[in-house]
Amino acid sequence: MVVKYLGLSFTTLSFILLTACSSVPILVPDMAMQSPKKISLENAHGAISNQQSKKILEKIKKDGLETNIFDKHLALISEIAGSPLMVGNHVDLLIDGPSTYAAMFSAIENAKDHINMETFIFEDGEVGKKFASLLMEKQRNGVQVNLIYDSAGSFDTPKAFFATLKDSGINVLEFNPINPLNKRKDWDLNQRDHRKLLIVDGKVAFVGGINISSVYSSGSFSRSAKNSKDSKNNIPWRDTHLQIAGPVVAEFQKIFTETWQQQKGEPLASKEYFPVLLNQGNEIVRAIASNPEEPYSQMYATLLSAINSAESQVFLTNAYFVPDPQLLAALKDAVSRGADVRLLLPETTDSNLVFYASHSYYDELLSAHVKIYERQGAMLHAKTALIDGVWSTIGSTNLDWRSFTNNQEINAVMLGQDFGAQMQALFESDLTLSKQITLEDWRKRSISERIKEQSARLWARFL
Repeated sequence: MVVKYLGLSFTTLSFILLTACSSVPILVPDMAMQSPKKISLENAHGAISNQQSKKILEKIKKDGLETNIFDKHLALISEIAGSPLMVGNHVDLLIDGPSTYAAMFSAIENAKDHINMETFIFEDGEVGKKFASLLMEKQRNGVQVNLIYDSAGSFDTPKAFFATLKDSGINVLEFNPINPLNKRKDWDLNQRDHRKLLIVDGKVAFVGGINISSVYSSGSFSRSAKNSKDSKNNIPWRDTHLQIAGPVVAEFQKIFTETWQQQKGEPLASKEYFPVLLNQGNEIVRAIASNPEEPYSQMYATLLSAINSAESQVFLTNAYFVPDPQLLAALKDAVSRGADVRLLLPETTDSNLVFYASHSYYDELLSAHVKIYERQGAMLHAKTALIDGVWSTIGSTNLDWRSFTNNQEINAVMLGQDFGAQMQALFESDLTLSKQITLEDWRKRSISERIKEQSARLWARFL
């Protein structure tokens, strides 16, 4: 969110808006025109046979639940997604900052060859200093560290902070510098790297919604979190992340190295970026990256296809919900097919424009029997989805226009009822700390709130 993280002047903000597309883009291809092919899976040794793929997918179908995920959706997405479905992975669900940072610190401390890190925000606070200290120590001990940070997201971080990292030998790359004098390719202030990705030794990957920031210092399910008030300075942040080991890590590594090359970074030091990877578990995972230079967002196309294939449930958790017409239609159509469609959205936000723009869609969605819940006692920042209990995604992609059209984003998609059960339990835990919004109560809101909503909606394309 460029507006959120920068103290931009009106002139600069106006420039961003003018440089954005003036017409509504086609966010996804006409997937009905695609010719579905047989679904193929890959493991550590490459592609596996169609017969083996079919057996694996049959095993993970949820008992007694009808879903088109395994035929209609996967066959279509195989045509447009840039990376394969990989079997043999182990996935750990990480909830909130403390557990995520602990897992990251452990992986960094055990690094032997290299550390690749890509983040939107790298703050110069307590958490950022801890990361910096560990990374510099590993660099001094012969582990090559390569860091990509977004120029806008890390705007408030002093340049001296990154200079210290560079002086230690860390290879630091500023994504799409705000200062046009520092550009390395065509300058476009509106394109940002919103990804959160950490890869250690080419064997372990972390992906999700968590930046490097002290706002994540406390968890959101603690007793103190439940009793917290609306103070935005004290409220804990609620987010979700993943730790992944197995063959799919190579796909995340490819995504990182491609971004480095596209941004014309200094040549990466010769390291074992693509080691031989063995099967680590039973999870089927796809790495999906979205790039604004592509004709459409692969992650958005994937999510939309999954929603359109849903038969029983669509559970979406998202911090910034400003949907386009295609997403609105997909959610309402899912309800009409009998699916239980639930949105978990924030009660408190760090962006009032997004907050009120999001609220402007509530009446339409509630009227279509989409259920809406607002998470209380925390700043909801997670970006996750669970569909039909077997299709899950966690990553950096918000459900807003900026994520769909302007940001580099990254997500992991997991297939399987075991991981789906973990996602369901997490969603239900959040619901116990949430308030359901009913249509009757919603229509009692004040005129001033309605005016704010409609005014904010005018900016929906740029949020």
